[in-house]
Amino acid sequence: MRNAWDNPKNVVQSLAKGFHVLQAFTAVEPELTLAAIARRAKLDNATTFRLLNTLAMLGYVHQVDGTRLYRLTFKCLELGFNAIARTELREAARPVLRALVGDVNEASSLGVLDGTDVMYVERVQTRLSRVGVEVQARIGTRIPAYCSALGLAMLAFLPPREQAWILNATERVKLTPRTMVGLGEIKARLAKVRKQGYAVVDQEVTAGLRTLAAPIFDIDGKVCAAVALVAPVLRMSLEDFSALAREPVIRAAVDISKAMQATGTHALPRARQA
Repeated sequence: MRNAWDNPKNVVQSLAKGFHVLQAFTAVEPELTLAAIARRAKLDNATTFRLLNTLAMLGYVHQVDGTRLYRLTFKCLELGFNAIARTELREAARPVLRALVGDVNEASSLGVLDGTDVMYVERVQTRLSRVGVEVQARIGTRIPAYCSALGLAMLAFLPPREQAWILNATERVKLTPRTMVGLGEIKARLAKVRKQGYAVVDQEVTAGLRTLAAPIFDIDGKVCAAVALVAPVLRMSLEDFSALAREPVIRAAVDISKAMQATGTHALPRARQA
């Protein structure tokens, strides 16, 4: 598909500006002034004011009583949940994710590819904050596919053209000193993941955490998601973590894949450029 931005006639600029306003809000700063929103959205104050009024009229933002602050409303959740609510996938995965979490492995996740990112669609987490690891991960959170275990587990089983697009469509930045960003080393890594059936990441997305992930396949045998297990590095060595997590995660991926195939679930279409 051609990039819509190649032809300005195909783009509704005012709609794009409205989404820039919505994207100005974050979990860290859920309430913002008009000036702050305008600055983040790279718009002038007058335009931002009109867009905020429109979004407020539609029910997506509201002004905090007695202040000059704006915040998103819960109506925004409807859009997100409509996008990620593949009920059969999440329902099949939820008990499996719970079973993966224990005394050593303190979080399990289900992710899907969305463009060049992985998006969490289900997550079970216990005590990571108690071991000094602060993790801002919840349903809807995005992480890069090129350096995350969930992403690598899916990328390894994509057709070469789609895999290449995802790896080249975004800047590969080092999230930690350990993050692999070289295209050659990533491709070699993906070949290994495809051969062994799982991906391991050691503190490449979040310092202090290791992750092991395995792919989930739909009724057509196409990769549609991945399941991952997370543990803090202080619990054990990388070798011990891999040995402990490998079989449970692969078994979980197989179980969820069977559930998906039994219900006739297909992989979600992924946005990509020609």
